[in-house]
Amino acid sequence: MRARHLLLAVVLGALAIAGAAHAQPRSGVARPPNEEQLPLRELGSQLYAGNCSACHGVDGRGQRTPRKTTEGIEGQGPPLRGVGARSVDFYLRTGYMPLSKPDEQPVRRRALFTDREIRAMVDYVASLPPPGPPIPRPEPGKGNLAEGYELFTEHCAGCHQVAAQGGVVTGARVPPLEDSSAVQIAQAARVGPYLMPKFSEKDITDAELNSIIKYAEMAAKRPHNDGGWGIGNIGPVPEGMVTWFIAGVAFVLMCVVIGSRLRS
Repeated sequence: MRARHLLLAVVLGALAIAGAAHAQPRSGVARPPNEEQLPLRELGSQLYAGNCSACHGVDGRGQRTPRKTTEGIEGQGPPLRGVGARSVDFYLRTGYMPLSKPDEQPVRRRALFTDREIRAMVDYVASLPPPGPPIPRPEPGKGNLAEGYELFTEHCAGCHQVAAQGGVVTGARVPPLEDSSAVQIAQAARVGPYLMPKFSEKDITDAELNSIIKYAEMAAKRPHNDGGWGIGNIGPVPEGMVTWFIAGVAFVLMCVVIGSRLRS
């Protein structure tokens, strides 16, 4: 009888664990059960509490030193008061946030939240005092392509390459811009994510930013390879290395052919 009871308890426990695992969202995102009925601001507040407060604080004041929560999350992050909608919208729509570790580099990935959830969290964080900058509305169609090339070369190409294909710098991987929208490029320029410098309106005006975005979209999404094979637009140094490698293989094959003919 005891064996039967023990077996029944094990089975029920396994079913309970399976049910809990099934109920846990695969993405790791904490969502309120009745989010469809919640007003936007209330939804944003609950999503923030479940997914952001461990690192950025309950009231958005940040967490300066690492602190482990009851769920085992070691949270640490900057304050969000005053960042406005611009920064939050950028980090959530690019999938840069949330991070699994406070010190890891954000990388672009599929956004973990729906459009409505992102708008809710952006609205909530933007409501925290003091007020911050809104989401930018760039107009690259009004930009000048030649000016954009000069400005991009001066301010951006050192890390992103002149072809906007990204690269590697000390302590970070620089992302390509082919998947970035005009709004996200404008946000990144003003926000300065991770190791990227932040450019104010004094450094780069909105009109100049329109030109930069116009060139970046052309270089990253519609590159022109007037010289021939672009080799993925990976930059002049690696492209030169590929050329020398091909030339070296051709030279060795030529020597083999000449040598075989001389022996015969």
